[in-house]
Amino acid sequence: MKLESALEIVADYAEGDRLEGLKRHIDPVWIEEALSWAGTVTLRRRRLPAEQVLWMVIGMGLMRDKPIEHVVDKLELALPDRKQTLIAKSAISQARKRVGDDPLAYLFTVSAAEWSARSADSHRWRGLALYGLDGTTMRVADSPENRAEFGGQDAGGGRGPSGYPLVRVVAMMALRSHVLSAFRFADYATGETTLARGIWNEVPEDSLVIVDRNFLVKKDLIHLETSGNRHWLSRTKTNTKWAIIEKLGKDDYLVEWDVQGAGLPSTWTLRAIHYKRPGCPRSTLLTSLLDPEKYPAEELIELYHERWETEIGYDEVKTHLLDRQETIRSKTPQGVRQELWGIALAYNLVRVEMERVAAEAGVPPTRISFVGALSMIRDEFLTISMPRVTPGAIPASLARMRKRLKRLVLPPRRSDRAYPRAVKLKMSNYPRKRPTVGAAK
Repeated sequence: MKLESALEIVADYAEGDRLEGLKRHIDPVWIEEALSWAGTVTLRRRRLPAEQVLWMVIGMGLMRDKPIEHVVDKLELALPDRKQTLIAKSAISQARKRVGDDPLAYLFTVSAAEWSARSADSHRWRGLALYGLDGTTMRVADSPENRAEFGGQDAGGGRGPSGYPLVRVVAMMALRSHVLSAFRFADYATGETTLARGIWNEVPEDSLVIVDRNFLVKKDLIHLETSGNRHWLSRTKTNTKWAIIEKLGKDDYLVEWDVQGAGLPSTWTLRAIHYKRPGCPRSTLLTSLLDPEKYPAEELIELYHERWETEIGYDEVKTHLLDRQETIRSKTPQGVRQELWGIALAYNLVRVEMERVAAEAGVPPTRISFVGALSMIRDEFLTISMPRVTPGAIPASLARMRKRLKRLVLPPRRSDRAYPRAVKLKMSNYPRKRPTVGAAK
């Protein structure tokens, strides 16, 4: 493995700005455009300028366990004043409100489009860029404003609403690197398929999107197919019915699916592939890839199970990036939206770094430890107790990095392992704490 080259990448963090290693991935023009587009550019000199606020919000995602004022201090974001005083917490809060969430949304959109396209292009399958799309929920701070804005799950049975307000999230990622290409969120009442409609148009040409059967919505997938050689692969629902047109091979069929709806064709030609894995019930895949020679059924069956990479990505965010503290800290809806965009940006920055190391080490990005990479970024480059590294100290620094970098490369995954959904520990016997009726008023 080319560890020496990878060490040179990591060593970029050792000199100058604490965020310089991460900043190199974000074009300064993007930040300028984001602030201009959102109308937050100001000529007034402030201790926490708008561009530094953007990095502060990203830092909040990287350093989940630190108060926001510590993030500002550790990243040395505040401009010094004449008395060299620390910036006030109230000034940080005002700076966040002044910037808002629109610049973060813009910055994520333009950066994710470039990073994910470049990543997916490097890991194509039979000429197609591979993407996965799935949804999840995230808890937000239980404030009256958040509960009114985002709502939550009704527990039923007279138990009242969920303990925390919930945000519905749908994301699309480059499957073989986990780099997010699109990110949408809304109140809990908004369904995943509704959120996904804002993402389908962002699917690049010459690509394949692998989705769960929840996204098997005819009008959305027909629209996806109509331009740019864009394809999809999904598992069928139990009530999905079709008519067989032609047998393409063993358990491989060309089928016709009835369609109803304005502006839609009366029938839809698809491909159905039946398969069964040991210990699992028989399953069927549906896809728009109709050519059995160009896209073999056996490969499509294996490919579908890469859809779980999206689940792994969500786990990396919730379990590791957020340290299992899934509740977003912001107590206002604008703060929640701002923080979510910052988390998505922080996750992508870590993933882009991991992909660079993987390329230099000659392994797939999924062979690089997310936990190890995140820990290295946090410990080595975002800790204020670490002194500025001088040129004379770089050899020793590289030696330390060499030992740690070797730990980032994981062994190949075992394809024969299965992970059935199960709970290892039972839920707590303590009663649930629910919001009282009328608390959000």
